[in-house]
Amino acid sequence: MNVHPAPVAGRILALDLGQRRIGVAVSDELRLTAQGLDTLECRTEREDLDRLAHLIEEKDVVLVVVGNPIRMDGAEGRRSEWARRFAEKLQRRTGRPVILWDERLTTKSAERVLRSSGISRAKRSRAADRLSAVLLLSSYLEALAASPQTAGSA
Repeated sequence: MNVHPAPVAGRILALDLGQRRIGVAVSDELRLTAQGLDTLECRTEREDLDRLAHLIEEKDVVLVVVGNPIRMDGAEGRRSEWARRFAEKLQRRTGRPVILWDERLTTKSAERVLRSSGISRAKRSRAADRLSAVLLLSSYLEALAASPQTAGSA
């Protein structure tokens, strides 16, 4: 997949891919904030790609950031390869640039925040997917603000 620098303006969508759910977050047009959207329950890959393409169009997204589940030792495993293939298919389906972004520790951070907030265990997993996508997007936005020329190359 080609790595694209972030387009100069427009909303960015972040996806925290899971086997059962996809956490989703979107930036504002100025790229100052990340807002969690409804978590998508996975269906078939084709349906998931169609729903995401519709969302990308509806929110006028110019770039998609997909969480790359790199292992703690920095190596890419099977889940990374799966995320890469999904990102490539989403890019072909939408015509929008899609990049992979290191998501190490976002899920753990989200779970820690939610545990400390007192949310019931039953509601935590869905909220964790959304919060993970928000944390992923926030990380990307921070890197973009710090170095606009290189944030699209991670």
